[in-house]
Amino acid sequence: MTATVPASTSAAGTTDERLDEVFAPIFARIAEGAVAREDDRRLAHDEVSWLREARFGALRVPVELGGYGASVRQLFRLLIDLATAESNLPQALRVHWSFVEDQLTALPDPEAERWLRKVAEGTLVGNAITEPGVGAIDRYQTRLTAEGDSWRLDGTKYYSTGSLYSDHILVAADQDGERVSVLVDADAEGVTQHDDWDGFGQRLTASGTTEFSGVQVSGDRILGPGYGVEGRTYATSYLQLVQLSVLAGIAQRATDDVSEWVRERTRTFTHSTADLPRHDPLVQQVIGRLTAAAYSARTIVLDIADQLDRLAETAWQDEELLDKVEFDVARAQATVIPLVLDATTQLFEVGGASITSERLRLDRHWRNARVISVHNPLIFKLQAIGDHVLNGTELPYAWSAGQK
Repeated sequence: MTATVPASTSAAGTTDERLDEVFAPIFARIAEGAVAREDDRRLAHDEVSWLREARFGALRVPVELGGYGASVRQLFRLLIDLATAESNLPQALRVHWSFVEDQLTALPDPEAERWLRKVAEGTLVGNAITEPGVGAIDRYQTRLTAEGDSWRLDGTKYYSTGSLYSDHILVAADQDGERVSVLVDADAEGVTQHDDWDGFGQRLTASGTTEFSGVQVSGDRILGPGYGVEGRTYATSYLQLVQLSVLAGIAQRATDDVSEWVRERTRTFTHSTADLPRHDPLVQQVIGRLTAAAYSARTIVLDIADQLDRLAETAWQDEELLDKVEFDVARAQATVIPLVLDATTQLFEVGGASITSERLRLDRHWRNARVISVHNPLIFKLQAIGDHVLNGTELPYAWSAGQK
């Protein structure tokens, strides 16, 4: 199942139509097994391999380096479509996209070009940033210490989203009191990964524990401070938009699933207003609310993606635009989250008890939306937005979680 960039593609990038030719069939195939994977809690290794073979991770890599040369908008359009098929996968690949973006920004650095070519060959990058307990409020407990001519990495991470699907893991660590990012081979000696993520939603994101015990790291794998340092960064809005694209996809899949269920349904209530549920104005109203939520979420995500495209043209250096995008993605979170949560709750109103059957697994839409929504807690975002509007207080960019 290998896909190639069409020969007619120019260095400017691949068209939407060409991208759909490559990825729409793969997304459809992934969607077919979504309920079964949910039932079995089977990690999506096969599905990730299909994406890898099609070089989905190389969407933003320039054509001349072997990628698709997609715009940020094209990337997020496809992330929404992938989330519609399987909401776990865009989240699992979330840090991969920011890693690629960092390499694009570093061009023409030879090391950045080397990594982009590896991505174009199918390489995927996961992450191990967040730590249990103390976390990184003060500093990471995961340490990088000198050992001869190289370095030794030791520590434990949690929420290692996507790392079980990846070739390399981007690890946040402390090096002599400084925050650094370390790129570790997923199969390196001393790396132990556990699928012990126990959230009630987004169960297949491979977001469990990763242990690093005496992992040898060469100097060229230490990439700098990475996410979490003070000051403006594109990464907060970019990574948050991946979460919102997941919500947009969940809303669309919920709409599709429930609409299909209603069309086939003949059973109704004695006091309903139509003989068939699909003709009932009240049921139609619920479907209308669902599709409106999906459309609104998608439109908001793509509007911010357009802003990120403009920001990328400045090499992420336009401070005014950085602030605007950060503000807009925070406001979008405050709109998209309640919109999708409400829609995935209201969908059950179209039927009686039979719509709660585990065979349908329609509950997964709310569970997945609820879990993805708490990754960047809305209560803190709303407070920051209000403080910014009233008092001009700067918005928080990259931040860490842990014990103060």
